[in-house]
Order: sequence, then structure tokens, then C-alpha cells
Amino acid sequence: MDSFPSLVTRLRYKHLLMIATLGKCENLHQTAASMHMSQPAATRMLSEIEGFLNCSLFVRTARGMHPTAVGTMLIEFADNALTRLDRCAEEIHRYKLGGRGQLTVGAIMGAAPDLVAQSIIEIKRQRPLLQIRLMGETSDQLVTLLEQGSIDLAIARYVTSIQHNQFDFEPLGNEKLVTVVRCHHPLIQADLPPLKELLESWPWILQPIATPARQAFEKGLELEGLVSPRDIIECGSIFAALQLIQKSDALLVMAETVLKDHLTAGLIEKLPLSLSQTLAPFGLLTRKDTVYGEPITGFCEIIRNNAYQWRKIVGD
Repeated sequence: MDSFPSLVTRLRYKHLLMIATLGKCENLHQTAASMHMSQPAATRMLSEIEGFLNCSLFVRTARGMHPTAVGTMLIEFADNALTRLDRCAEEIHRYKLGGRGQLTVGAIMGAAPDLVAQSIIEIKRQRPLLQIRLMGETSDQLVTLLEQGSIDLAIARYVTSIQHNQFDFEPLGNEKLVTVVRCHHPLIQADLPPLKELLESWPWILQPIATPARQAFEKGLELEGLVSPRDIIECGSIFAALQLIQKSDALLVMAETVLKDHLTAGLIEKLPLSLSQTLAPFGLLTRKDTVYGEPITGFCEIIRNNAYQWRKIVGD
């Protein structure tokens, strides 16, 4: 197999585009049409790439083109490279138009209402022409977006322990999980039944199983020797979950910071459950071995300072 420097000089943008496109549709005819070229030309290009690597990238079957192990690796590389190249081109275009770059931040909703929102307002005050995209997702979704290069940084948690090999993590703060119900819920009017009865007799709204919040909830049940609720609505949307809880008799488990405004407005009420629902700290997640410049470094410094002040307030 050719050495890495040799591959770098041979692989071109059109090669990466072909691999990424073929990886998505697994059909050479559709790939050729998408790239505005003939199928024979697409076949030659694929053979050329496989010649560089001295191995097959796709297995040709009656049902389409399926990637080999090396093909899967190259598809992932091509997807990431093209995403970053597109973002770079967009930033250059904005700069020529008089803008000052772009910053894409992903944040879990527990950090977004206070820490992230405050930091974004501050950096926009300093850099009015900076284009900022904020994506509110769960930690597992943000880690995937960060890995793909679709966001510059994430305010989230590790989803698996092995992710410390891919990302650097700097703790910023923590959230407390609480269980809430709608106002005037029957459970508010009487003595709260044992948790086991709540799990067996009432519907629950929970985040997807891959999220750290859900895993912390399930761990709490495990430590209490209890099983998961029988009646579950699994909801990954914070907005949808808040709509569901106000229109049903379900119990919702979520970070208290996300629910703060609804609790203050009296739209929902907190139940005095004693189940341990502690979460690992959330923090600043960035890709390892990546050199960041402005405006990313400037935003990181702002959010560090705000997190420090936030922890002082919470600690007081």
C-alpha cells in the first residue's frame, strides 16, 4: 500500500466526493449522475482510487455497491473532509462579504438557558459580524456532530468512557435531575406513593436511552433494586416533552435548569422523590489534536469565565 504522503498527493477533491456520494447511495449509476459524469468515467475514477490504495473499496453485488472495511474508513474520512471544506469555503465567502467568520456551537439544553446563552450574547457584543449557529441536542447527538466536524465545539458530556481518546474535556458545571408533573396533577394532592408503585402505575416521559440523563436515571433505579417504568414515552425533544407533560398525567425526568422557567410559572410541579439522580459534570468538548483559532478560542475563554462565575453563584 502506498505511503500516507503519496496518497495525499494523489487523492483529489473529486475522488473524495465520489467516495462520499457512492457511500451514501451505493449505486454507481446514481453516483455518476449526481457528479454529472458518465458511468464509464465514474467506473474509471473508482478503479483509479482503488489503484492508489491497492485494495477494493466496494463489493459489487446485484443489489448495489457495498463498502469494504477500508471503504467504510475512507467514506468516513471523505465525509468529514468535505464537511470541513464546505464550512471553510462558506467562512471565506462571508469574509469577502465583510463578515468575520462563523462559529457553530452544540449544547445540551441544561447548559443552554444560562451559561451558553450568556456566552453567546457576550461574544456577539464583542464581534457583531460573527455568524453563530447554536444547536441544542443531547450529548450523544452532539458527540456525533463533533466527530463529523459539523460543529466546532460542544457543551456536553462524554457518552462512553472511551471517548476521552477522541476529545478533550474541560468540566464547566453540573445539572440536577428532577421529576415533575403538570400543575393540579393527582399526585400533588395526596401523599406520594412509593417509587415502585409510581414506576408500575403511572406513565413516564424519559429521554432516549443513549443519553447520560437517561442512563443516570436507570442507574438510580438499579441501585434501588427497581425496574424501569412499564409505560414510557421516549422523547428526545425538550419542547415536545414539555408539551406532553402539560397535557398528560405522565411523570417527566429532566434537568432542573431546563425546567426552571416552567417551574417558576407554575406550569409544572416538582415531586419530592428521593431517587438518586446525579449526573456527571458537563463541559467543553473539543476534538483532540486540533489547532483552534479565533473565534473558537475567544468563545472558549468567555464560557470558561462565565462557568467560573456560575459555579460561584451556585456554590453560594
